[in-house]
This record gives sequence, structure tokens and C-alpha cells, in this order.
Amino acid sequence: MKKLRAMALGALTLFSLAYAGGNGDWGGYRPFKGSYLIYSNELGEQQPPTAHDRKISFMVTGTVARDMFDSMAPDSKERCSVEKGYRERNKENVSCSLDHDGYVCHFGFNLRSGKSIAGSIC
Repeated sequence: MKKLRAMALGALTLFSLAYAGGNGDWGGYRPFKGSYLIYSNELGEQQPPTAHDRKISFMVTGTVARDMFDSMAPDSKERCSVEKGYRERNKENVSCSLDHDGYVCHFGFNLRSGKSIAGSIC
């Protein structure tokens, strides 16, 4: 009986470790490619940041943009481009697109209030 318990405990431990190992890439931060712009005024009419008006726009590309795009289905009916093969997905202040150059996503924040804002315009 003791051997059976020991074997059961060993199997349970082994299965737990195997399950935990299967989720190894979830939950950890991963590096990504991107750029940012700190500005004042509005997108399209950016000015240098001021003491009272500072916003940031992020642009990410590559794997993180693909993962974001894939998580935001379905495609938007209104798009910024009519280029063949162009796809766009928007959720609130996050916008992602796919074209011949690959995946790109934009999002932003008002650095004075902390509120989410759009990170791009058409």
C-alpha cells in the first residue's frame, strides 16, 4: 500500500511539473520592437511636449503586433486604406493593421492624466 501511495504521489508530481512546463512561455514579459513619440497638442498637429501637455504614442511591430491584431477580431468595416490586402482592426484607442509591410499597432496615453488615447490617425 505504501508503494502504491508513493507511486501515485510521484506520478502526480511528474504530471504537475509537465503541465507547468507546458505553459512556460505564458506569464513572462517578452521583448518587442517598437517606437514612441512624446508630444503635445493633437496627433497630426504635434508640438514639442510642454509642462502641462504631454502625450505619448506607441507604435509596435512584429510578433507583438501580430499577437495584438489576432486578439482583436473582427476586421473593421471602416479602414484607413483601400490598398489590396490591407486589413485593420480597432478597439477603443488601440488600432492595428496588416499590409505588405507586416503588422503594426498604435496606442497612446495622456501622460498628465494617465488616460488612454488614440496612438494614430488615418
